[in-house]
Amino acid sequence: MDGVLIVTGTDTGIGKTVAAAGLAASLGAHYWKPIQAGTAEGTDSATARALGVADERMVPEAYRLALPASPHLAARAEGLILDDARLALPAARPLVVEGAGGLMVPIRAAPPWLMIDQFADWQAPVLLVARTALGTINHSLLSVEALKTRGIPIAGLLFVGPPDTENEAVIPALAGAPHLGRLPLLDPLDAAALRAAMQAHVDLAAIRAAMGLRP
Repeated sequence: MDGVLIVTGTDTGIGKTVAAAGLAASLGAHYWKPIQAGTAEGTDSATARALGVADERMVPEAYRLALPASPHLAARAEGLILDDARLALPAARPLVVEGAGGLMVPIRAAPPWLMIDQFADWQAPVLLVARTALGTINHSLLSVEALKTRGIPIAGLLFVGPPDTENEAVIPALAGAPHLGRLPLLDPLDAAALRAAMQAHVDLAAIRAAMGLRP
């Protein structure tokens, strides 16, 4: 799917919102969080806007759910069953799509529909955001294996955290997926700092190529 990049993570709270916002702002792309759970605590779209994504490039969520939980559970709390038909990709291009939680998070429990099922339906390249810390080898390789099993194209791996030479080398090698950079933990975290970090630490040219965009 040319012009589209899906950003997911090996876990919840891993930094994928920061990564997705930074990519959308740096690439001049639209940002879309199709399912937002936990609106009482703020939204990822609001975070992306604060981190530099222009208002005119924000695509409204398909679902906004109050409970900070898995989408299927947050929807159940509101008497809803999420309909994957509402999750068709919007026409805006280029487009960075941020998934909810990790790959195996359920959008719907019955009939079963997971985030990874939605990714397979979209058939756009996936950027996997992974920690550099202990445990990341297992989480990252399991995520890559799941993506490959479903035939989902993998753009590459983007690490978040302090440098870890071994983890950053062995995971891409074993996964057979490109290392596309490492975002350091930013303090302060604001639009200017994130844009500078994206330019300095992330292979934006390779990501543009994975999306089928011109250099």
